Amino acid sequence: MIKLLGIEKIYDSAAGKVHALKGIDLEIARGEIYGIIGLSGAGKSTLVRCINMLERPTAGKVFVDGQDMTQLNETQLRAARKNIGMIFQHFNLLSSATVYDNIAFPLKLSGMNSAEIKKKVEPLLELVGLSDKANQYPAQLSGGQKQRVGIARALANNPKVLLCDEATSALDPQTTKSILALIKDINKKLSLTVVVITHEMQVIKDICDKVAVISDGVIAERGSVLDVFTNPQHRITKEFISVLLSNDLPAAFRGNEISQDKTPDSLLLVRLIFKGDRADDPVLAKMIRTCKGVECTMLFGNLDEIRGVPFGRFIIGLSGEDDAINSALNFLSGEDVRVEVIGYVRRNSAAIE
Repeated sequence: MIKLLGIEKIYDSAAGKVHALKGIDLEIARGEIYGIIGLSGAGKSTLVRCINMLERPTAGKVFVDGQDMTQLNETQLRAARKNIGMIFQHFNLLSSATVYDNIAFPLKLSGMNSAEIKKKVEPLLELVGLSDKANQYPAQLSGGQKQRVGIARALANNPKVLLCDEATSALDPQTTKSILALIKDINKKLSLTVVVITHEMQVIKDICDKVAVISDGVIAERGSVLDVFTNPQHRITKEFISVLLSNDLPAAFRGNEISQDKTPDSLLLVRLIFKGDRADDPVLAKMIRTCKGVECTMLFGNLDEIRGVPFGRFIIGLSGEDDAINSALNFLSGEDVRVEVIGYVRRNSAAIE
């Protein structure tokens, strides 16, 4: 549905040239909700604006539904953009127009008559839950309601793609949840392809199918949200995920020296990731029954889910003879569990009582 090939974007500034995007390749399938996450200045908003050509790339190709957007003139671009809706962080509503007229605005620009506009706008008001606000003005609305108007306006031309540029950043957490639920519902009902630009990993976790992590103008990591959450590879990805899923050691072990050498009073700390059916399977109980001579201490654990797929994250401490510990690690690896050996740490009674 969307294909970016070798996208470069260079700006001229007083301090010299700024290389905002550096050879971005990206494919987004039809009907996906695809998240692009990065820190401020990483290039994510520039990237999304290259999709609808609000920013023309310095080099590279942008294909939307098979059409090369970089080859279109301004008249052709205006027509092509009708297939690409966009919502913004700060809503960009017309303050002197009612909710109804804000949604109708792109339809009026396209020359549609009042009767046709009404047939379009009224179902959109119902879709976003604002049928009773049609005659109100933006100043009379909450932030969440303003964003719902923005969403309805973006859908007015029946687009195939919806671009969301930090669409929930100005909203409180509860309102953010309701807006994300609405975007998810629209994706399903209208079979829209949705691109979500954000700096919040919770947004990615809540609604996205796939994610690309952008850093300093390049894609550092990409994949399904479940795979990236449960097995992040890049430092910046781990930092984003740590906001939601701490990778820290249990409090009683922090500050203790981790070693690869075993001592008589040490535990081997192991981080385990379970996903899918394994998340609620009694794997550790099976390990204890199967691997004689190993002791297992549960130090940390939580269960969660992404897009309906459960996953669990645990830190355990293993002790016993080397053969028994190796047997336990081999057993866990054979149970379709991701096993990360952290290292040996000196026993601390506060950690295991």
